[in-house]
Amino acid sequence: MNYNSVIGLEVHSQLMTESKMFCNCKANYQDSSPNTTVCEVCMGMPGVLPVVNRKAIEFVIATGLALGCTIAELTKFDRKNYPYPDLMKGYQISQYDQPIASEGCLTIDIDGKMKNVGITRVHLEEDVAKLIHRTASDGESYSLLDVNRAGVALMEIVSEPDMATPEEARLYLAKLHSILRYIGVSTANMEEGSFRCDANISIRPSGSTELGPRVEVKNMNSFRSVYSALEYEIDRQKRLVSDGQRIIQETRGWVDDRGVTVSQRTKEYASDYRYFPEPDIPPLSIKLSLVNHIKASLPELPHDREARFVQEYGLPAYDSGLLTSSKSEADFFESIMSVKNLEGKAKKEFAKSVSNWMLGELARLVNATNTTVSDFCFKPEHIAELIDLVDSKTLNLGMAKVIFEQMFHTGDNPAKIAEEQGIIQITDVEVVQLAVDEAIDTNSGAVNDYLSGKGSALGFLVGQVMKITNGNADPKLVTKQLKDKLDSIGK
Repeated sequence: MNYNSVIGLEVHSQLMTESKMFCNCKANYQDSSPNTTVCEVCMGMPGVLPVVNRKAIEFVIATGLALGCTIAELTKFDRKNYPYPDLMKGYQISQYDQPIASEGCLTIDIDGKMKNVGITRVHLEEDVAKLIHRTASDGESYSLLDVNRAGVALMEIVSEPDMATPEEARLYLAKLHSILRYIGVSTANMEEGSFRCDANISIRPSGSTELGPRVEVKNMNSFRSVYSALEYEIDRQKRLVSDGQRIIQETRGWVDDRGVTVSQRTKEYASDYRYFPEPDIPPLSIKLSLVNHIKASLPELPHDREARFVQEYGLPAYDSGLLTSSKSEADFFESIMSVKNLEGKAKKEFAKSVSNWMLGELARLVNATNTTVSDFCFKPEHIAELIDLVDSKTLNLGMAKVIFEQMFHTGDNPAKIAEEQGIIQITDVEVVQLAVDEAIDTNSGAVNDYLSGKGSALGFLVGQVMKITNGNADPKLVTKQLKDKLDSIGK
């Protein structure tokens, strides 16, 4: 029997507020010593009162609007009760039946076909403390508790179970990740834990509409991990059914170095958490004027920008998708485009050249140095200048790549680097002809090979001319001059 998989994702994203969700402790705890950015409120001391962070509310509204959600007129906070060492007070302030945003949609592109993934809800809660597990020298295991993270504003985005493959889940996550960064509500840094994903997976016979037992998978800290964990879990469930075994509704953890999921606990139901309204926080009324103000302030979203790049700059959809996946990189592209006031065909040709440099050499250097746009020491006009030098045949592509790398590291403009390094393309016909004559005179064997019909000999001779000119001659001019000279010898 064939089975289809059903996937829904729960994404937790820390919000970029200055203070925590319900107290004045600073939210940026990443570089702080353990248990130093804490107070009585985030430590869950008796008798303390939480105060709602207004900015966090606004960030969730912005996210809901970006995802096409309906924004609630009235929202409230609830207590989610569960005993766990990272939750000192025994409950988490979250939202249950009246979230800030609901009923949205995110569209993903599956091989040119658009698919809508429903957004069930976007709600707000507080993050929990962090457990750090250690093993002593004598082999004994123990755990440490760092409370710095407790109370950080945490947004949860819950999708409908509309995804059918790990690839669809990966595309959904990538697009959601991009949107959150575009609208500036979260760093969405998976390595730091500010963008975390739990996946719910079940399988069902092909053609069936009834959902099977749902397994939740946690501990996935990269897009690759999510993809691999989903692949493994889908295969595990299919093997269980094939062997006549029952799938248990449970929570499993992804063990990245082993490439497996392991059982952690039986999956809880909502009733297990004993939700009830948070008694210390009254319901909040969200005014339409606030929603409209936030909506008007939203930036151009990645999918809109991608479509505009195709229309305005004539870029291929592939280039546009890559360039607009990061707001900072898309902004940098447009800052380069603004250097030159071009229209029509010239504008589109320049845009493609800029795209080639950004997706090629620049992407390679960014990956090699682990840098971002904010780290660049060169200016947008430097790339425009480099493209002009190539177009004018002052530099060939190989020279330009050498100069680009130096420009990337030093911030110097291309013309200065070319002058200092003596990297200028030779286009003078007489100078090239002298080098061609020298190559022919000193490589008689290759000349005879060419005259006897061995076409590969021409490439060798081109290489010799380039060597003589220190790689500075125009390769097209060299090839033409060589062919003309050799053909005249062969007559």
